[in-house]
Amino acid sequence: MSETTMQVELVSADRLVWSGEARMVVARTTEGDVGILPNHAPMLSLMVDGIVDVTTGDGETWIAAVDAGFLSVAANRISILAEHAEMSHEIDLEKARGDLDRAHGAGENDDEAAEKAARAWAEARIRAAESSKS
Repeated sequence: MSETTMQVELVSADRLVWSGEARMVVARTTEGDVGILPNHAPMLSLMVDGIVDVTTGDGETWIAAVDAGFLSVAANRISILAEHAEMSHEIDLEKARGDLDRAHGAGENDDEAAEKAARAWAEARIRAAESSKS
């Protein structure tokens, strides 16, 4: 790892989703979007459903959908821990759109929190898939 990169690990509850060196990471936290560059001050933050955008040391861009979780930065290491995380190239866009339609139509359910979480996760997956195509 050089002085211009950081080690990044994106981990979901069931697997390591992505790991490598990066020049920049952008993620959405409860305080808003945060951009992290090498030698960033240590921080711990709560993440909300959204996308994580990683620019690698080679200049490639990797995008992932994540749900709520934690972001930790210390000593040029970033750990992103989420219950669910999926790389944009793994996302079936039509399935994600169908999941969003079903989540919007599930209004007769008494579990509003579950419906809101399902909508947010589907929306994050759609944004990630669409972002990687642009």
